[in-house]
Amino acid sequence: MADATFDDVPAGRARKWLVSRPAPVAGAALLAAGAALVAVNDPSAAGSRFPACTFRTWTGLWCPGCGLTRATHELLQGNLGAALGHNLFVPIALVGIGLAWWAWFASAWGMRFMPQPVVELVGSPGSSRRRRSDGALWSLFALLVLYGVLRNIPVEPFTALAP
Repeated sequence: MADATFDDVPAGRARKWLVSRPAPVAGAALLAAGAALVAVNDPSAAGSRFPACTFRTWTGLWCPGCGLTRATHELLQGNLGAALGHNLFVPIALVGIGLAWWAWFASAWGMRFMPQPVVELVGSPGSSRRRRSDGALWSLFALLVLYGVLRNIPVEPFTALAP
């Protein structure tokens, strides 16, 4: 349906077509606005209007996501070292957000999520290569949980993992 025009869409699906195609573009605009907000407002500054981490507020512990807003601010300022000091997973989180947006956009516009060379590398759904990539996602999840545990151990060198 990538080459379809509005006239080619059946009447019952016209509304869905009108909503689904602009939605990822609007989402990208909102992400860009959010990035601009984080870029010009330092979340570490006194009186910051950014919300505190709910997990941290309730438990007093650092979650694996604690420091991502501050890390994103530092990254947008060009300070990669400071960004990684707030949260080691900021590059992975930002790439994940970008890939999720691309999947949304590609789906809405009837395009492939991955180019054919990537499909050949990763494999199609149900293939053994695809199961290995699922294993990689579970490994990433386990790594995030381990990171969340380690950054709360109050002994050097683990205190360096806290934001």
